[in-house]
Amino acid sequence: MAGILEVCADSMESALAAERGGADRIELCGNLVIGGTTPSQALFEKIRKETSLKIRVLLRPRFGDFCYSQNEYEILKEEVKLFRRLGADGIVIGCLNPDGSLNMEQMQGLIAEAGDMDVALHRAFDVSRDALEALEQAISLGCRTILTSGQKNSAWEGREFLAKLQQESRGRIEILAGSGIKPEIIDQLHEETGIASYHMSGKVVVESKMTFRREGVNMGLPGFSEYEIWQSSVEKIKEARKIVDQF
Repeated sequence: MAGILEVCADSMESALAAERGGADRIELCGNLVIGGTTPSQALFEKIRKETSLKIRVLLRPRFGDFCYSQNEYEILKEEVKLFRRLGADGIVIGCLNPDGSLNMEQMQGLIAEAGDMDVALHRAFDVSRDALEALEQAISLGCRTILTSGQKNSAWEGREFLAKLQQESRGRIEILAGSGIKPEIIDQLHEETGIASYHMSGKVVVESKMTFRREGVNMGLPGFSEYEIWQSSVEKIKEARKIVDQF
């Protein structure tokens, strides 16, 4: 199987870095610092216009869990319709029931709206109650991909279970290893798991151009500086690309 490199991007600058670095596709989101939320239409359209990247769009209406109210579900359906109309190549979704099982009714509804777009199950999979059951359900739904860290905080920590998922998938669905993916661990992860598809942000911290800085004022989560910008690095993506190309 040829190696696949997906870059998670939440800005125009990161999307451009992904293209220059040689990514196969991007997972486009907003607010990557909190795990990603649905990106804006304007950001999608700008990236579609300025790059030739294949774009899968993360659809997540808010920060937090993946147990969605009826209102949130209806918003998700409208977002599927929107990005399908705009020409997205795929959507990245995940809905859970309160007991941790995959919400098949909501997933089926979103997939029905997706039409011929690719569908990936995101890391809601990693907090599901029974990952092997969710694997089979995702396959039955027609999902192309499962993005997973092996139900651990990082793919490296989850490598043993990632190997099991890759074996159990038997080529029926793409297992996309994500969380903490860096060029220096990809080769070893491939050796230990057999997985050839990797999801990374390749992020570096870029210093703000602001010369005046008002200290002691947070715009969101405490502990995050308002004067640091996270962006994908062309160099890190290129390095990962060279490794993945050897698979």
